[in-house]
Amino acid sequence: MSKDKTLGRRIIIYFFGLFIMTMGISISVKSNLGVSPVSSIPYTITCVFGMEMGNATILFHACLVLLQIALLRKDFKMANLLQIAAGIVFGKFTTLCNYLVGLLPPVENMGLRIIMILISAVLIAVGIFFYLPANIMPLAGEGAMQAVSKITNIEFSKVKICFDLSMVSISLIVCLIAIHSLGSVGIGTVMAAFLVGFILGKITKKFGAWRDRLLGVG
Repeated sequence: MSKDKTLGRRIIIYFFGLFIMTMGISISVKSNLGVSPVSSIPYTITCVFGMEMGNATILFHACLVLLQIALLRKDFKMANLLQIAAGIVFGKFTTLCNYLVGLLPPVENMGLRIIMILISAVLIAVGIFFYLPANIMPLAGEGAMQAVSKITNIEFSKVKICFDLSMVSISLIVCLIAIHSLGSVGIGTVMAAFLVGFILGKITKKFGAWRDRLLGVG
């Protein structure tokens, strides 16, 4: 099936996946066990400088586009600058989802907070599973991971695990130095760093062919 004929469907799936992923991130924030690795640095910016998390997310994505330019050099496509626009949408979704999840009462039970982290990891993986193959425009985070995967020939899901661990390490160091606490990093962050990439790989193997048919690329 022609991509032109499935464009409308792919756009819907793209924004659906993006929103699902953002909701997963907001649930990790609500758990208060450490935010998901994909937003650990933006939340660190919030903790250290007081910038609203959605705006910090937009800033972080702009920096990741610069990283892609440095990695890919002449292979970087100018169209990928649209990742900044995608980052703006993602930042606004972050603000919205944080507001919606913030309407829920505080969760004090540790068991429930762990369950929230597990739900968060699943939602983030499902969001990536849908939005990225829609081939509209990857977020700068996934774009940077794709760039690393391309130049190293390492499977994307494995690159994601390494990328997430790097983001967590940077966030932890910055928070310890700047605010003398763990800040955005907690047990939930470490769990998600391993779980999201693992879950994404499993979902892709199980449902990837169905998703590709839905997108018209199978």
